[in-house]
Amino acid sequence: MIQDRVIVIGGGLAGTEAAWQIAQAGVAVTLYEMRPLKTSPAHHTEELAELVCSNSFGAKNSDRAAGLLHEELRRLGSQIIATADQHSVPAGGALAVDRAVFSRELTRALASHPLVEFKREEISKIPRDQIVVLTTGPLTSPQLAEDLQQFTGMEYLSFFDAASPIVVGESIDRDVAFLASRYDKGEAAYLNCPMNKEQYLQFQQELCQAEQAELKDFERESAKFFEGCLPIEELAQRGEDTMRYGPLKPVGLFDSRWGDFREPENKDKRPYAVVQLRQEDKAGQLWNMVGFQTNLRWGEQKRVFRLIPGLENAEFVRMGVMHRNTFINAPQLLNPTLQFKHNNNILAGGQLVGTEGYTAAAAGGWLAGTNAARLALGQEPQAMPKTTMMGALFEFISSASPKHFQPMPPNFGIIPPLPTRVKHKQERYAQYRDRSLADLTTWKQSLTPETLVVGQQ
Repeated sequence: MIQDRVIVIGGGLAGTEAAWQIAQAGVAVTLYEMRPLKTSPAHHTEELAELVCSNSFGAKNSDRAAGLLHEELRRLGSQIIATADQHSVPAGGALAVDRAVFSRELTRALASHPLVEFKREEISKIPRDQIVVLTTGPLTSPQLAEDLQQFTGMEYLSFFDAASPIVVGESIDRDVAFLASRYDKGEAAYLNCPMNKEQYLQFQQELCQAEQAELKDFERESAKFFEGCLPIEELAQRGEDTMRYGPLKPVGLFDSRWGDFREPENKDKRPYAVVQLRQEDKAGQLWNMVGFQTNLRWGEQKRVFRLIPGLENAEFVRMGVMHRNTFINAPQLLNPTLQFKHNNNILAGGQLVGTEGYTAAAAGGWLAGTNAARLALGQEPQAMPKTTMMGALFEFISSASPKHFQPMPPNFGIIPPLPTRVKHKQERYAQYRDRSLADLTTWKQSLTPETLVVGQQ
């Protein structure tokens, strides 16, 4: 379908990336975002691409799944990753951003693009006769979700996601908390609050007994935790040591003020558990409690989290929240090009399609936007090589078992095996990376300049 304008519905990470790629390909695009006319349970601003949970995009190193996805997107001209790189803040081995500046810059860039028409308006029905990219994300409005159900002929799925609290840096007791990254890798960009066994067990007990926010009836009936983002109180209830093998893992963390951790006499000084806080902004004024997504009542959060050594007087600028997320049964509905099987002129991207994480959302926006632009230009939409992280992710969500489909983050488990088995994990991941980036380059070169649409003019 040759068309002079494409519609993008939803101004999150995926929608922002999709709109940018469409415009960069020389196609006019209208981007619809309902905020601030209509708010969501998780958003706090009206900016595009607002990061509602963590400010981290995951590991930076390209021999890690998230880092490889970053690098693929860099090579494809992603505006999300370029802006994240430009406004990054120290986070050890992770790519984290100053979230306010990040979203503000992306909003400015989109609003000033000559081919982008930006409308603050809620769309309650998907246009069936136009090229549309649906990127309404995990908090799709009830009206649009109902229309999506009619469009697909099936109920959408849902799970629960939760955001971690953010603490004012000056309120953290630095005599207790120490600055360090695990095994001293990368910049020392985490504040670590150590616990002894007695403190940890008291904290675990209080978490288990703390009062949770009451779920609405429709949420209670369909509640389904995503295993990769469990509320901290859920982890506490799963056993005494569950948190210590998860977000409170003490391995590799040692305060230099205690002496040299390699000396035998300092072995007993290692903490029993550690709560980590990651820097939220460039100035280090705000710190995110890593892994502390929660559904506790706000008063209970303050009471229980102030039991953590170093956070006795913590000032919270954002409490943890929990909300229902919406995603479609992608294996039944989507092709690897992110086109709907029963209507190829409508595409979807982001967490709505069942990918998990900020970078995966941007990747879905990139592919959906690129293929929407190709449709508008009368070109054939493209699926990506399965050996790339992007290609593997979209191949997975379009071919997984529909009966047990759940959101999938980027990971090396979904990438096709190497021709020769590599036993050592790090070496294997490095070879996955090398093959992925080589195949991505070959894929780009296989497209003629007239049909190459990757946001690069």
